[in-house]
Amino acid sequence: MKIHILGIAGTFMGGIAQLAKAKGVTVSGSDHAVYPPMSTQLEQADIEVMADDSLAFLQQFPDTVVIGNALSRGQVAVEATLNAQQVYTSGPQWLADNILKDRWVVAVAGTHGKTSTASMVAWILEVAGLAPGFLIGGVPENFGVSARLGDAPFFVVEADEYDTAFFDKRSKFVHYHPRTCVLNNLEFDHADIFDSLAAIQKQFHHLLRTVPSNGLVVMPNDDPALDEVVAQGCWTPIQHQGEGGDWSAVLKQQDASVFEVFYQQQSLGDIAWQMTGAHNVRNALSAIAGAVHCGVPPKLAVESLSSFKGIRRRMTLVDTVNEIRVYDDFAHHPTAIATSLAGVRAKMQQSHSSVGRLIAVFEPRSNTMRLGIHRHSLPKAFDAADAVFGFIDPGWHWQLASDQFQCDVTLVDSYDKLYEALLGACQPHDQVVFMSNGSFGGLHQRLIEGLKQKYSFSQSEKGKL
Repeated sequence: MKIHILGIAGTFMGGIAQLAKAKGVTVSGSDHAVYPPMSTQLEQADIEVMADDSLAFLQQFPDTVVIGNALSRGQVAVEATLNAQQVYTSGPQWLADNILKDRWVVAVAGTHGKTSTASMVAWILEVAGLAPGFLIGGVPENFGVSARLGDAPFFVVEADEYDTAFFDKRSKFVHYHPRTCVLNNLEFDHADIFDSLAAIQKQFHHLLRTVPSNGLVVMPNDDPALDEVVAQGCWTPIQHQGEGGDWSAVLKQQDASVFEVFYQQQSLGDIAWQMTGAHNVRNALSAIAGAVHCGVPPKLAVESLSSFKGIRRRMTLVDTVNEIRVYDDFAHHPTAIATSLAGVRAKMQQSHSSVGRLIAVFEPRSNTMRLGIHRHSLPKAFDAADAVFGFIDPGWHWQLASDQFQCDVTLVDSYDKLYEALLGACQPHDQVVFMSNGSFGGLHQRLIEGLKQKYSFSQSEKGKL
């Protein structure tokens, strides 16, 4: 079989490419912007990538063209595919037909925490010797890749509610037919394709309809939006996580780096890991519940997470310059921003790092944020920060008022202005967290280089005195 993937550089479609290649399929692809980490993974898999407007793939006579959801009518490759009457499909459908149909699928859905929770499930199964396959919207540090074919039967997939393709407006996750379904949480998001929370809930209920009665649904016991989904009908046993639920936890460190796990009030032991934040404790409980449903002994599931290393771009320490720590984080929704910063603040308080400041640097880059949907709740998301620096593109046609923030805030309209402001503001012991679902123009690396030059010059000047 030979396939060509339009939009191959996205995390999901790049994962499809790696899975297909591992399955023995001849794979090529095209995209307009290919950069790490996906460019590295595609290169390592020896997968050819063409320019997005190249039509050479049609002369290679693929059996199927797999079209990513970032592609739309009017784009050169899409129009050429349709005009040639070439067989085509979506990424989720190709995954369902060629990878998932004979597997025990563990699907992790929700507005927040999908990548982390799916990675935790995969790692628990790996430690248990089950060598799971997975397709995750990030790079788990324990594996170093975002996708792996793995051994039967288990396959872990990050189940995204975003639409499937320009010709299939259902959410991606309705294609996956999980036996184990983890629902992390549910808020309004993706305003570019959903009109309301109710519209998203409808898609989540479509997902619930596909889970068999001998499967399992894992969900929090304090999420009204998910409760409303379940109230529409659920034919599968449910286990709840959270205080008073089937699965619960007690923090032993304020920053949630150590906590004890309980199943129905019975202790299963402690997790001591490098992660922080109460949100990651909740992710861990969901992951443990999902893995135990797959047959992993509960205590082994708990023990496994002490060796979990996290996800790239999920509060990743990029570098430290003169005791200024620079982090890269994927948070872009107000809830995710608030929980990430709360985790850093708790860690600072626990280590008594009172000298430095917590500096948040953000750009509201997601489609929803660009529309300004969450602009009224965004300032409060930074309550844990001591200072905030933000980039607001003038093309988005909305602004934030500085007086809406509880701390010092600097809002600018260019990366260059943001860089200059940050370089002048950063002081030793500061914790600087870049928050974006994009590359942020490479600004965090630029700041690191600027700080190195700044403090190298400072030290050289001291040496002359």
